[in-house]
Amino acid sequence: MTNPTSQDLNKTTNSDFSKKSKHFNPLEPFLGVLGFILVTCLFIGCFFYLDYRAVLHPGFPFYGLSTPSSPSEDSEAEAAIAVAPETTLNVSGRLGFLDEGGDTCDIYDGKWVWDDNYPLYQSQDCPFIDSGFRCLENGRPDSYYTKWRWQPNGCDLPRFNATIMLEKLRNKRLAFIGDSIGRNQWESMVCMLATAIPKKDTIYEVNGNPITKHKGFLVFRFEDYNCTVEYYRSPFLVVQGSPPRGSPKGVSMTLRLDHMTWTYGQWKDADVLVFNSGHWWSYDKTIKHGCYFQEGTEVKMEMDLRTAFQKSIETLVDFVTTQVDTNKTQVLFRTYAPAHFRGGTWKAGGHCHQLKLPDFGPLPNKSEQLVDIVSDVLSKRPQGFQVIKMMNVTPMTYWRQDAHTALYNAGPENSPGPLNRQDCSHWCLPGVPDSWNELLYALFLQRESLCSPSSAQNSQAPL
Repeated sequence: MTNPTSQDLNKTTNSDFSKKSKHFNPLEPFLGVLGFILVTCLFIGCFFYLDYRAVLHPGFPFYGLSTPSSPSEDSEAEAAIAVAPETTLNVSGRLGFLDEGGDTCDIYDGKWVWDDNYPLYQSQDCPFIDSGFRCLENGRPDSYYTKWRWQPNGCDLPRFNATIMLEKLRNKRLAFIGDSIGRNQWESMVCMLATAIPKKDTIYEVNGNPITKHKGFLVFRFEDYNCTVEYYRSPFLVVQGSPPRGSPKGVSMTLRLDHMTWTYGQWKDADVLVFNSGHWWSYDKTIKHGCYFQEGTEVKMEMDLRTAFQKSIETLVDFVTTQVDTNKTQVLFRTYAPAHFRGGTWKAGGHCHQLKLPDFGPLPNKSEQLVDIVSDVLSKRPQGFQVIKMMNVTPMTYWRQDAHTALYNAGPENSPGPLNRQDCSHWCLPGVPDSWNELLYALFLQRESLCSPSSAQNSQAPL
């Protein structure tokens, strides 16, 4: 046999390559790679989906296996009651807040106690709640946060009675002025009062505006009592607007610290005014976006947030003192309600959705600057605390890490929301704002009792 020459080998190789190339499909390796990528993405997606479900609902099965099951709702409720402070209601010798001598009681010094009689209403029975506050209807799996009642250490609060409050509000106006946490409280009050009205269609927004996603102001009329419960959006309480001409570069808007918000003419003659401010007084809500502070026609580029907030409160106190008839109008300022973001901030991974119980630990030693500023301004103004009652809900609210809207704030179709975009500032309804309104109710009745002493005894029904 003769050995093949190099020329023969070249012919054979070229011939084989020619044959193979005829059967080669250039799409085959591409389709193979694409298929591998798709399968990989599907696997990763399923993993994160199942992990997400497991975070929200412990015990969710993973390929037929389960993570350790969480206790049943009854077991968790029993556990919550077991760790909660004992109810000290109706202790022998304890005064009612409206009883003689009860006015010395510090109603902000107390504890959260479990109460099976709560909540005061159900969200599905109240058509006046923004969809973002309807946590149970938006899929929150537990309702423990609705069962806690605020109990002052030194006295008993009157149990909220919607009929009594509506009767005392007959032909009157109750107005809330502030940020979206103030709106939280306002919607809570509308729902609490609505429990006394069988025909909910007799409660309506006077301008026909929808409650959800509406900005500006909303006025709800209770037709049977000819009274209104109103909300005016004003996060800073002072005017926010365009900067004066010739402002430094980078100033896109200003807060006019010496001018009350433009809407004051609409609410200053109301019978009860409830102000709040604080959540928007941050670098992210002001200077970061080119919003600086203005006094007169001058933009104060170097003014810090603390000083600016103080000046806004001074403007509020001066306005109330000079422009509001405090013999007719009761004025209250509700202090800042703490947020409870863990592991980050808003839109930056902060979360609170796994917190199901209040924090029963001690309050932090540090003082709340915003509360101190309000208190300092009121104490330095003549009759400051007489014309404006400060509702210091900050300490009591600090403990309520469990009651934020968290993942359940985007309506039933879109909840739960993304884990990395939780709302740990606003509150579920029913919930914590109801307790603020129970304090408001007690202060409202206390003032009413000064005009009609006999009504106080009738209103101090125990909780």
